[in-house]
Amino acid sequence: MTGSLSPATFLLPALTLVVGGARSGKSAFAERLVTASARPRRYIATAEAWDDEMRDRIARHRRERGADWLTVEAPLDLAAALAAAQPDEAVLVDCATLWLSNQLLADHDLAAESADLCAALGGCAAPVVIVSNEVGWGIVPDNALSRRFRDAQGRLNQRLAAEADLVVTVIAGLPLVLKGSTGALP
Repeated sequence: MTGSLSPATFLLPALTLVVGGARSGKSAFAERLVTASARPRRYIATAEAWDDEMRDRIARHRRERGADWLTVEAPLDLAAALAAAQPDEAVLVDCATLWLSNQLLADHDLAAESADLCAALGGCAAPVVIVSNEVGWGIVPDNALSRRFRDAQGRLNQRLAAEADLVVTVIAGLPLVLKGSTGALP
């Protein structure tokens, strides 16, 4: 289901979830979806640069996206970032996993924050593509904090998938539609 479409041929639904493992190609695929919508692009980044490697990674991603994306950094307050989106834009949130990790490290109520995120996604004036990691296919973590995060991430992914019009998993760079109808994907 890969292919090359002209920029105006893909109509984004109100909410799209792109989920996959680490380095699966999910972010690149999500960027292609947003670009194919031919709308002005808003990128909401949830990563924080805690070390040199992460600073380099963030800078590289920005360069690769190019200057035609409006980048908004929202490591914790995704609701405000989503509320600022304009109806003519397409929004990419990358990613729910880092956002949830930030919430956990800030000792926030993960269930309440996840509910607030879902409400903000539902109220966003623009179509949203949200990227998330599938973290449940690995071994059971050996400590309580990791298990708490894995469980919260699984619950958040299930909730996002239930509310999304389109759910796509990406494995080895290849998209597989799990929910919704797309015609042809970019």
